[in-house]
Amino acid sequence: MIQPPSAPTRNGLQLRGNYTAAAADYSVEQVWENYSAEEHDIWRTLFTRQMTQIRTCAAPEVLAGLELLGAKPETIPRFSEVNQLLARATGWRIIGVPGLIPEVQFFAHLAARVFPVSVWIRERSELDYLSEPDLFHDFFGHVALLTNPVFARFMQAYGEAGPKAKAHGAVPLLARLYWYSVEFGLLRTSEGLKVYGAGILSSNGETAYSIQSPVPHRIGFDLERIMRTDYRIDDFQRLYFVIDSFEQLFHSGYDTDFAPLYEKLRDLPTIAPEQLLASDQVITRGTVRPSEPV
Repeated sequence: MIQPPSAPTRNGLQLRGNYTAAAADYSVEQVWENYSAEEHDIWRTLFTRQMTQIRTCAAPEVLAGLELLGAKPETIPRFSEVNQLLARATGWRIIGVPGLIPEVQFFAHLAARVFPVSVWIRERSELDYLSEPDLFHDFFGHVALLTNPVFARFMQAYGEAGPKAKAHGAVPLLARLYWYSVEFGLLRTSEGLKVYGAGILSSNGETAYSIQSPVPHRIGFDLERIMRTDYRIDDFQRLYFVIDSFEQLFHSGYDTDFAPLYEKLRDLPTIAPEQLLASDQVITRGTVRPSEPV
């Protein structure tokens, strides 16, 4: 029987997904007919309120992706229908998974242009906070940008980089790149900062906070800096990294020889997320101070 992975939380977490029916690659079937009216209504509530927010603050590529996928508030998407659209756009597809999966399988899926999406959706009492990714986070936050060829190629390159990171004992360093870009990245545009990270896009509270709050620092994208920087798991971020384009993000993953970078960074101290360095390209200096609650 497939075992669930250890959840990446400070205090540990009992994962709620059903792993008993998962295949060796942790994939499960999305049995769309089994979603209840209540679950569809939860999707409708989450989708409607997030679309209201992100229309003005999401990266244009995110909004274009949601439109291309035909994402609608009425019902939970059918993965089979979405895959037809994704295949035509970038050659990617999504598969159902019980929830979080081990890093080895996650890297392998991305390298094969497959994105794992949890098949369960949160309960109504969890609309504002969830301790592990559900269907809404995975789909609404992640899948839209897989229609963008440049971002999609970055995701594939990230998956391809996984085995080398594991061989060098550097998965935590590579995970920081994912966290500060794919999950909590901001994009600088002619119309100001825009959101593209899934952890922000799927969070009602952090969407506006990430670009409007005076609390967090926002600094220019720097691969080495990111790989040395710790992050918050259970609260809003204290630091956001800002890219100038998805091409910049792609080249950070595709053109980098990670092996010597891992060796260089291995013994350097971790940087706290509220700490600014003299070398940082500061876009907005936040009011947060070390050890302050956000």
